[in-house]
Amino acid sequence: MNWPLQKNAISEEEINSLIEFLKSTNRYTQGVKVKEFEKKWSEWQGCKYSVFVNSGSSANLILIDSLKEFYGWGQNDKIIVPAITWSTNISPIIQSNLEPVFVDIDLETLSFDIEDLKKKIIENKNIKGIFITHLLGIPAEVEKIKEICSEKGIKILEDCCEAHGAKIGNSKVGNFGEGSTFSSYFGHHLTSIEGGFVCTNNYELYKLFLLKRSHGLARALPKEDFEKAVKENPEVDSKFLFLTHGYNLRNTELNALLGINQLKKLDKIIEKRNDNFKSYYELCEKNQDKIYKIKKEGISSFSFPFIFKKKEDYLKFKEKLKENLIEFRPIISGNLLLHPFLVKYKEEANNLKNCKLVHENGVYIGNNQFVEKEDFKIINKILEEII
Repeated sequence: MNWPLQKNAISEEEINSLIEFLKSTNRYTQGVKVKEFEKKWSEWQGCKYSVFVNSGSSANLILIDSLKEFYGWGQNDKIIVPAITWSTNISPIIQSNLEPVFVDIDLETLSFDIEDLKKKIIENKNIKGIFITHLLGIPAEVEKIKEICSEKGIKILEDCCEAHGAKIGNSKVGNFGEGSTFSSYFGHHLTSIEGGFVCTNNYELYKLFLLKRSHGLARALPKEDFEKAVKENPEVDSKFLFLTHGYNLRNTELNALLGINQLKKLDKIIEKRNDNFKSYYELCEKNQDKIYKIKKEGISSFSFPFIFKKKEDYLKFKEKLKENLIEFRPIISGNLLLHPFLVKYKEEANNLKNCKLVHENGVYIGNNQFVEKEDFKIINKILEEII
């Protein structure tokens, strides 16, 4: 058998659409298709403003940088993060001269352990924000987190890069804080090959997102805001008027066109992934004396995590996956505090008991719209053999 993390999700029809587009225009960098994709994404996501960028990592950078500028956060102000997340959730915090505060995770949601979160808030001063990761498409306990953080004035940020369409109640994740980020990388629910979004309902933040995506240039703003900036700065040529520090994190018309076509299928893709998740969940229930069960409510499944209670079962499972050509990965980063780029925090790693367990006993395999019910028979057989 061959079970990769992801298979090609770009159809022949979508390839032909790209070819026709290439023949019909001489503008390939950010333009009308990017704007169209942003509008359609905002409608699908249920937010007011979306900015299409070249990756989910770039979206994280823009979100952190913009919030720091918008709220006047100072050097070494702190942002709470889970110790299991993607590296570029942490890198923008460090790059912005802010300080990450690492919190243990909960084994059911793979988001913050609520008791450890309360403890870290008490122990640390100058906490300005909390960057929630809806890991593997599992919605975090946002309402509990907001309740803890609101009285301290801690701003809510959401990483939804693996959680397109996951819900808390009737609301999609990504709509519960100051802003949110999404990825449209090749292996995610929707792909533009490379790409991502940063989203918000705050118009002033939206303008900062636009500026920082495009070098800080005033002309990236909506027309009326650009004209106002020009009037306020008559001594500078409006063609190259920089209002803030920025980057070049733009995407292309080609990626946007592909994203527009993929968006038409996204709800069905999520439905298929979640249908697959039911089969996975049944396997975990059947073996719950050996495997931890994760939360199933509101999920938009990105992958299937297997967290074993015993190390020997985990090691046997990995060997069986290799034998059966089933591709797997650690659960995102494992414990990030054990990675060399965070060496200054390494001493804290052993204090995060659930992160330690996931790091040592956790693995995930791919879920996508191409996984079929028949495929779970081999996983069931593997679990029977080792358990």
